[in-house]
Amino acid sequence: MLVIDVMTPGLRVIAPDATVRDAALIMDRFDVGSLPVQERDGRLVGIVTDRDIALRATAKGRDPDLIHVRDVMTRQVTCCFADSDAHAAVELMEQLRVRRLPVVDRDNRPIGMIALADIALRMGDHHATSSVLESVSEPAEV
Repeated sequence: MLVIDVMTPGLRVIAPDATVRDAALIMDRFDVGSLPVQERDGRLVGIVTDRDIALRATAKGRDPDLIHVRDVMTRQVTCCFADSDAHAAVELMEQLRVRRLPVVDRDNRPIGMIALADIALRMGDHHATSSVLESVSEPAEV
């Protein structure tokens, strides 16, 4: 099974110069917790999550209308290719302790997202789902 068979297509993205409020409104409207950050040329340059907004903007008292996505996004983004093996993506999610991975085409343009829910619903691999969930849920080492 390939990632493209499991992923959620129709990805919502945001530009790095958009405001944090813009990102939050898109997340709210489409009921998502993260948005890939994409330059005008289509390159993926980061990802912004609801957690990024909460910790890097809201908790610091920053005005969501004045701060840009580039100021709070996570710049190191690990992706997987749409034509990669889905089980390899699951292993990567487990290693990285993440609930979701952006999916890109061979030109590195975002085309979808593979999330824990996708694994559970489309792969039917309860062991893989449990394994990723267990890994993501472990407290970070201090």
